[in-house]
Amino acid sequence: MGSASRHAITSSKAALAGLGAKANLALGEQLFAAGRAFAESAQLRAVLADPAVPAADKSSLLGKVFGKGLDATASKLLGQIVSDRWSSQDDLLAGVEEIAIRAAVSGSKKNEAVDAELFAFSRAVSSDAELELSLGSKLGNPDAKAALVVKLLKGKASAATIAIVSALVQQPRGRRIGALLSYAADIVADQAGASIATVTSAQPIAAAQLTSLGKSLAKVYGRELNINLIIDPAIIGGLRVQVGDDVIDGSVSSRIQELRLQLAG
Repeated sequence: MGSASRHAITSSKAALAGLGAKANLALGEQLFAAGRAFAESAQLRAVLADPAVPAADKSSLLGKVFGKGLDATASKLLGQIVSDRWSSQDDLLAGVEEIAIRAAVSGSKKNEAVDAELFAFSRAVSSDAELELSLGSKLGNPDAKAALVVKLLKGKASAATIAIVSALVQQPRGRRIGALLSYAADIVADQAGASIATVTSAQPIAAAQLTSLGKSLAKVYGRELNINLIIDPAIIGGLRVQVGDDVIDGSVSSRIQELRLQLAG
Protein backbone atom coordinates (compact mmCIF):
# COMPACT_ATOMS: atom_id res chain seq x y z
CA MET A 1 0.00 0.00 0.00
CA GLY A 2 1.04 3.60 -0.59
CA SER A 3 1.62 5.99 2.30
CA ALA A 4 -1.82 7.56 1.93
CA SER A 5 -3.46 4.15 2.10
CA ARG A 6 -1.47 3.16 5.18
CA HIS A 7 -2.77 6.27 6.91
CA ALA A 8 -6.28 5.50 5.68
CA ILE A 9 -6.24 1.94 7.00
CA THR A 10 -5.03 3.17 10.39
CA SER A 11 -7.88 5.66 10.46
CA SER A 12 -10.38 2.99 9.41
CA LYS A 13 -9.18 0.59 12.12
CA ALA A 14 -9.65 3.35 14.70
CA ALA A 15 -13.18 4.00 13.42
CA LEU A 16 -13.97 0.29 13.74
CA ALA A 17 -12.56 0.15 17.26
CA GLY A 18 -14.77 3.09 18.21
CA LEU A 19 -17.90 1.09 17.40
CA GLY A 20 -17.45 -1.22 20.39
CA ALA A 21 -20.07 -3.99 20.41
CA LYS A 22 -21.47 -2.77 17.08
CA ALA A 23 -18.39 -4.22 15.41
CA ASN A 24 -19.55 -7.76 14.74
CA LEU A 25 -20.09 -10.45 12.12
CA ALA A 26 -23.17 -8.76 10.64
CA LEU A 27 -21.16 -5.59 10.06
CA GLY A 28 -18.35 -7.57 8.48
CA GLU A 29 -20.74 -9.30 6.08
CA GLN A 30 -22.20 -5.97 4.99
CA LEU A 31 -18.72 -4.60 4.32
CA PHE A 32 -17.80 -7.70 2.33
CA ALA A 33 -20.91 -7.19 0.19
CA ALA A 34 -20.02 -3.53 -0.32
CA GLY A 35 -16.49 -4.50 -1.35
CA ARG A 36 -17.89 -6.85 -4.01
CA ALA A 37 -20.08 -4.05 -5.34
CA PHE A 38 -17.05 -1.77 -5.55
CA ALA A 39 -15.09 -4.43 -7.43
CA GLU A 40 -17.90 -4.97 -9.93
CA SER A 41 -18.29 -1.27 -10.83
CA ALA A 42 -15.26 0.59 -12.18
CA GLN A 43 -17.27 3.82 -12.24
CA LEU A 44 -18.31 3.56 -8.59
CA ARG A 45 -14.80 2.60 -7.55
CA ALA A 46 -13.28 5.53 -9.43
CA VAL A 47 -15.54 8.07 -7.76
CA LEU A 48 -15.07 6.67 -4.27
CA ALA A 49 -11.28 6.54 -4.62
CA ASP A 50 -11.03 10.06 -6.10
CA PRO A 51 -9.62 12.43 -3.44
CA ALA A 52 -11.12 15.42 -5.30
CA VAL A 53 -14.68 14.21 -4.63
CA PRO A 54 -16.05 15.67 -1.34
CA ALA A 55 -16.75 13.19 1.46
CA ALA A 56 -20.40 14.30 1.60
CA ASP A 57 -20.85 13.44 -2.07
CA LYS A 58 -19.31 10.02 -1.56
CA SER A 59 -21.62 9.29 1.36
CA SER A 60 -24.60 10.42 -0.71
CA LEU A 61 -23.54 8.12 -3.53
CA LEU A 62 -23.24 5.19 -1.14
CA GLY A 63 -26.77 5.84 0.04
CA LYS A 64 -28.08 5.81 -3.54
CA VAL A 65 -26.19 2.65 -4.47
CA PHE A 66 -26.94 0.55 -1.41
CA GLY A 67 -30.17 2.05 -0.12
CA LYS A 68 -31.39 -0.14 2.74
CA GLY A 69 -28.76 -2.77 1.96
CA LEU A 70 -26.59 -1.25 4.69
CA ASP A 71 -27.71 -0.54 8.24
CA ALA A 72 -26.84 2.77 9.91
CA THR A 73 -23.60 1.46 11.44
CA ALA A 74 -22.29 -0.05 8.21
CA SER A 75 -23.30 3.01 6.20
CA LYS A 76 -21.48 5.37 8.57
CA LEU A 77 -18.34 3.25 8.77
CA LEU A 78 -18.19 2.75 5.00
CA GLY A 79 -18.66 6.48 4.56
CA GLN A 80 -15.68 7.09 6.86
CA ILE A 81 -13.57 4.57 4.96
CA VAL A 82 -14.18 6.09 1.51
CA SER A 83 -13.76 9.64 2.84
CA ASP A 84 -10.10 8.91 3.60
CA ARG A 85 -7.46 9.37 0.92
CA TRP A 86 -6.40 6.08 -0.70
CA SER A 87 -3.36 5.71 -2.93
CA SER A 88 -5.29 3.68 -5.52
CA GLN A 89 -8.59 1.99 -6.24
CA ASP A 90 -7.02 -1.38 -5.47
CA ASP A 91 -5.90 -0.10 -2.07
CA LEU A 92 -9.46 1.05 -1.34
CA LEU A 93 -10.76 -2.45 -2.15
CA ALA A 94 -8.08 -4.00 0.06
CA GLY A 95 -8.93 -1.57 2.86
CA VAL A 96 -12.64 -2.38 2.83
CA GLU A 97 -11.80 -6.08 2.80
CA GLU A 98 -9.43 -5.80 5.76
CA ILE A 99 -11.91 -3.83 7.86
CA ALA A 100 -14.59 -6.37 6.96
CA ILE A 101 -12.39 -9.21 8.23
CA ARG A 102 -11.61 -7.31 11.43
CA ALA A 103 -15.30 -6.56 12.00
CA ALA A 104 -16.29 -10.18 11.35
CA VAL A 105 -14.07 -11.45 14.18
CA SER A 106 -14.61 -8.58 16.61
CA GLY A 107 -17.63 -10.27 18.11
CA SER A 108 -16.19 -13.79 18.11
CA LYS A 109 -16.24 -15.82 21.29
CA LYS A 110 -12.91 -16.23 23.05
CA ASN A 111 -12.90 -19.97 22.40
CA GLU A 112 -13.26 -19.46 18.64
CA ALA A 113 -9.75 -19.62 17.20
CA VAL A 114 -10.63 -18.22 13.78
CA ASP A 115 -7.00 -17.90 12.63
CA ALA A 116 -6.41 -21.57 13.50
CA GLU A 117 -9.54 -22.57 11.56
CA LEU A 118 -8.34 -20.59 8.55
CA PHE A 119 -4.97 -22.33 8.76
CA ALA A 120 -6.59 -25.77 9.01
CA PHE A 121 -8.81 -25.09 6.01
CA SER A 122 -5.82 -23.80 4.04
CA ARG A 123 -3.94 -27.05 4.71
CA ALA A 124 -6.99 -29.07 3.67
CA VAL A 125 -7.31 -27.15 0.42
CA SER A 126 -3.61 -27.39 -0.42
CA SER A 127 -3.74 -31.18 -0.04
CA ASP A 128 -6.69 -31.56 -2.42
CA ALA A 129 -5.93 -30.41 -5.98
CA GLU A 130 -9.56 -30.73 -7.09
CA LEU A 131 -10.82 -28.63 -4.19
CA GLU A 132 -8.11 -26.03 -4.73
CA LEU A 133 -9.13 -25.75 -8.37
CA SER A 134 -12.82 -25.49 -7.50
CA LEU A 135 -12.23 -22.63 -5.08
CA GLY A 136 -9.40 -20.89 -6.91
CA SER A 137 -10.38 -21.09 -10.57
CA LYS A 138 -10.91 -17.70 -12.22
CA LEU A 139 -13.69 -19.26 -14.28
CA GLY A 140 -15.65 -20.51 -11.27
CA ASN A 141 -18.97 -18.96 -10.32
CA PRO A 142 -18.47 -16.82 -7.18
CA ASP A 143 -21.79 -17.85 -5.64
CA ALA A 144 -21.03 -21.51 -6.27
CA LYS A 145 -17.65 -21.12 -4.57
CA ALA A 146 -19.29 -19.52 -1.52
CA ALA A 147 -21.88 -22.29 -1.39
CA LEU A 148 -19.12 -24.92 -1.50
CA VAL A 149 -17.32 -23.24 1.40
CA VAL A 150 -20.51 -23.27 3.48
CA LYS A 151 -21.09 -26.94 2.65
CA LEU A 152 -17.54 -27.87 3.68
CA LEU A 153 -17.32 -25.80 6.85
CA LYS A 154 -20.84 -25.68 8.26
CA GLY A 155 -20.83 -27.30 11.68
CA LYS A 156 -17.03 -27.59 11.62
CA ALA A 157 -15.95 -23.96 11.86
CA SER A 158 -17.18 -20.74 13.42
CA ALA A 159 -19.61 -18.44 11.61
CA ALA A 160 -16.85 -15.83 11.32
CA THR A 161 -14.51 -18.27 9.58
CA ILE A 162 -17.23 -19.33 7.14
CA ALA A 163 -18.11 -15.71 6.35
CA ILE A 164 -14.48 -14.72 5.77
CA VAL A 165 -13.60 -17.67 3.55
CA SER A 166 -16.85 -17.33 1.58
CA ALA A 167 -16.15 -13.64 0.93
CA LEU A 168 -12.54 -14.18 -0.08
CA VAL A 169 -13.22 -16.93 -2.62
CA GLN A 170 -15.88 -14.73 -4.22
CA GLN A 171 -13.43 -11.87 -4.68
CA PRO A 172 -9.86 -13.24 -4.86
CA ARG A 173 -8.49 -10.26 -6.82
CA GLY A 174 -5.85 -12.40 -8.49
CA ARG A 175 -4.64 -14.10 -5.31
CA ARG A 176 -4.26 -17.86 -4.87
CA ILE A 177 -6.47 -19.51 -2.24
CA GLY A 178 -3.53 -20.30 0.06
CA ALA A 179 -2.35 -16.69 0.01
CA LEU A 180 -5.90 -15.48 0.67
CA LEU A 181 -6.32 -17.62 3.76
CA SER A 182 -2.86 -16.82 5.11
CA TYR A 183 -3.50 -13.10 4.65
CA ALA A 184 -6.85 -13.35 6.43
CA ALA A 185 -5.36 -15.34 9.32
CA ASP A 186 -2.71 -12.67 9.86
CA ILE A 187 -5.39 -9.96 10.06
CA VAL A 188 -7.51 -12.04 12.43
CA ALA A 189 -4.54 -12.62 14.74
CA ASP A 190 -3.59 -8.94 14.64
CA GLN A 191 -7.13 -7.93 15.53
CA ALA A 192 -6.70 -9.99 18.71
CA GLY A 193 -3.32 -8.37 19.42
CA ALA A 194 -1.28 -11.36 18.30
CA SER A 195 0.86 -12.57 15.40
CA ILE A 196 1.15 -15.96 13.75
CA ALA A 197 4.23 -18.17 13.94
CA THR A 198 4.27 -21.02 11.42
CA VAL A 199 6.45 -23.80 12.78
CA THR A 200 7.55 -26.63 10.49
CA SER A 201 8.85 -29.81 12.10
CA ALA A 202 9.76 -33.24 10.79
CA GLN A 203 7.64 -34.83 13.52
CA PRO A 204 4.89 -33.87 15.99
CA ILE A 205 5.84 -31.60 18.87
CA ALA A 206 4.45 -31.99 22.38
CA ALA A 207 1.99 -29.31 23.51
CA ALA A 208 4.29 -28.27 26.37
CA GLN A 209 7.16 -27.70 23.95
CA LEU A 210 4.96 -25.62 21.64
CA THR A 211 3.84 -23.52 24.60
CA SER A 212 7.44 -22.97 25.62
CA LEU A 213 8.40 -22.03 22.07
CA GLY A 214 5.48 -19.61 21.88
CA LYS A 215 6.56 -17.87 25.08
CA SER A 216 10.13 -17.54 23.82
CA LEU A 217 8.98 -16.05 20.52
CA ALA A 218 6.59 -13.71 22.32
CA LYS A 219 9.53 -12.25 24.24
CA VAL A 220 11.38 -11.62 20.98
CA TYR A 221 8.44 -10.03 19.14
CA GLY A 222 6.82 -8.29 22.08
CA ARG A 223 3.36 -9.75 21.52
CA GLU A 224 1.45 -13.00 21.75
CA LEU A 225 2.22 -15.59 19.08
CA ASN A 226 -0.38 -18.05 17.81
CA ILE A 227 1.48 -21.12 16.56
CA ASN A 228 0.49 -23.09 13.48
CA LEU A 229 2.33 -26.41 13.27
CA ILE A 230 3.18 -28.11 9.98
CA ILE A 231 4.59 -31.62 9.94
CA ASP A 232 6.97 -32.09 7.02
CA PRO A 233 9.33 -35.10 7.10
CA ALA A 234 11.28 -33.53 4.22
CA ILE A 235 13.09 -31.16 6.58
CA ILE A 236 14.56 -34.28 8.27
CA GLY A 237 15.02 -32.67 11.69
CA GLY A 238 15.18 -29.36 13.52
CA LEU A 239 12.62 -26.58 13.12
CA ARG A 240 11.73 -23.90 10.65
CA VAL A 241 9.92 -20.90 12.15
CA GLN A 242 8.31 -18.10 10.18
CA VAL A 243 6.78 -14.97 11.72
CA GLY A 244 5.68 -12.54 9.03
CA ASP A 245 8.68 -12.00 6.75
CA ASP A 246 11.12 -13.32 9.36
CA VAL A 247 12.35 -16.88 8.85
CA ILE A 248 14.44 -18.83 11.34
CA ASP A 249 15.56 -21.97 9.53
CA GLY A 250 17.22 -24.49 11.83
CA SER A 251 16.16 -27.52 9.83
CA VAL A 252 18.59 -30.28 8.95
CA SER A 253 17.61 -30.07 5.27
CA SER A 254 18.60 -26.40 5.25
CA ARG A 255 22.00 -27.19 6.74
CA ILE A 256 22.57 -29.94 4.18
CA GLN A 257 21.72 -27.52 1.39
CA GLU A 258 24.15 -24.95 2.79
CA LEU A 259 26.88 -27.61 2.91
CA ARG A 260 26.19 -28.58 -0.70
CA LEU A 261 26.49 -24.95 -1.77
CA GLN A 262 29.78 -24.59 0.10
CA LEU A 263 31.17 -27.73 -1.54
CA ALA A 264 30.00 -26.59 -4.97
CA GLY A 265 31.71 -23.22 -4.45
